Amino acid sequence: MQDYEFIDGSRLSSVIEALIFASDEPISAAKIREIIVDNEQNIEFDEATVDDFVQLLNERYESKGISFRIERVGGGYTFLTQKKYHYWLSIFQHENAYRKLSQSAVETLAIVAYRQPITKPEVDQIRGVDSGYILRQLMEKALIEVAGRGDGPGKPLLYKTSRHFLRHFGLNSVQDLPKPREIEEILKDDDMAEHRQLLMSRQLMLEAEEEDRVELKGDIYQDSEETNDQTELMDEAEKPQDSEILDDSESTEAEDPSAREEE
Repeated sequence: MQDYEFIDGSRLSSVIEALIFASDEPISAAKIREIIVDNEQNIEFDEATVDDFVQLLNERYESKGISFRIERVGGGYTFLTQKKYHYWLSIFQHENAYRKLSQSAVETLAIVAYRQPITKPEVDQIRGVDSGYILRQLMEKALIEVAGRGDGPGKPLLYKTSRHFLRHFGLNSVQDLPKPREIEEILKDDDMAEHRQLLMSRQLMLEAEEEDRVELKGDIYQDSEETNDQTELMDEAEKPQDSEILDDSESTEAEDPSAREEE
């Protein structure tokens, strides 16, 4: 098959390649032929010739180990990366998303990391809420993956952390995760406790301002048990509940969340 040469030295195959590359959507063989024939007086070819040149281009890509091919999509031609590179593209596409994990996602990811392999019902039992949506998010971000099926009723899927998880958190293996005892020591540290309390208070204030759902009075003081209860309630509703947070000077005991809602 003769590769027609234009007056500027470019080849027909290269022009076809350029048109496909520059098109925002799949471009048909008929459109490619129309553009070239209408603007070059000394050439005439049919749509089958476009197909032949596309095949020739793909053979060149394959011989050189190029990561993409020209494929037919929606009645036209477009460039697509080969499936074996989708793994790496997923890393690129979710690079920023990795840094934006919600508190619920971090909590669920920690459960999977420390209890893997683990099923969704087991995660739900630990968290006290349905975790299906969060698990799907973590799967989409390639931080967890399916590790098989459990032996329980219905043989539920087992989840484990992925290689992306290790890379994202700078770990060589899951054995490098902080031990529960180390985490407890960190959380018991006075500086850490004060910092955590400040962050919690600030978060509640921001949510109150954005949702205009709660009235804050005075300073905010909560023990760890009350904070955990509130987190579970927020996960179930996926938004802050109507509540009134009392100043420590007004009440020395943690008030039941349901009682506050009734007020």
